[in-house]
Amino acid sequence: MRNILLIGAVAAATFATAAQAQDTTDRAPFSGIYVGASGGYDVQPNDVGSSILFDRGSNGSFGDTVSTAAGANAFSPGFCNGRAVGATPLPGSCRNDKDGWSYYGRVGFDTQRGNIVVGALGEFGKTEITDSVSAFSTTPANYVMTRDVKWEASIRARAGYAAGTTLFYGTFGPGYANIDRSFTSTNTANSFAQFGKRKQFGIVGGGGVEQKLGENFSIGMEYTYHQYQDDDARVRVSQGTAAANNPFILPAGGATTDFRRSDDKFRWHSLRATAAFRF
Repeated sequence: MRNILLIGAVAAATFATAAQAQDTTDRAPFSGIYVGASGGYDVQPNDVGSSILFDRGSNGSFGDTVSTAAGANAFSPGFCNGRAVGATPLPGSCRNDKDGWSYYGRVGFDTQRGNIVVGALGEFGKTEITDSVSAFSTTPANYVMTRDVKWEASIRARAGYAAGTTLFYGTFGPGYANIDRSFTSTNTANSFAQFGKRKQFGIVGGGGVEQKLGENFSIGMEYTYHQYQDDDARVRVSQGTAAANNPFILPAGGATTDFRRSDDKFRWHSLRATAAFRF
């Protein structure tokens, strides 16, 4: 959060200086094609209550209880909305999700009529955020499902109001992301396999301010919210070297158990500085 406040303060000071120095003779300063880049800091909402759901028998019905041979809940130690760093849920045994920097390239086109500006932009880049959820079994052992963004692309509409050489705008459109997933466990007896579609559609929306610097250059500050449906990731547990009556195998033996996250939406907030060259 301190990184976001610092970026905002620097941008505000830059806008004030640029507005004083700007040549205002251009009657449509925001018309035309532009290319540029953006970079900033991304923050995830706190996924309180996140857990892992179980499907015994891998029949597509999640919400099952994984029971020990004695009939007890094998995951009674519970869950944490982060990355487990130990086999038991002791204080400090779960790391928070990782926020991080983001960097994108963009190309767009705007048309200005009077004070009204409408256009579209395409963007492609990457964010360094990482989102995990962990389960703890009575073995004891941990089971950690993690996701991050390999790359993200979006095509968004843009509309706003130009006050001289300063543009205030909103933006919204579809996004498409390659969500990278990983799984780790301190359980070395069972076998684990990941599957599920990695590329997902979503939405990206927000708003910002852009300031012209001379005839061709502009800088800005932009906030966007990103949301992707991510309910397709699975981890399938099979027997491996474990006994045939271990908690993940049905009494008949030879079956499997599937894992999936309870939080099926991957969401984050971005605050980025922007720069563009207008042709």
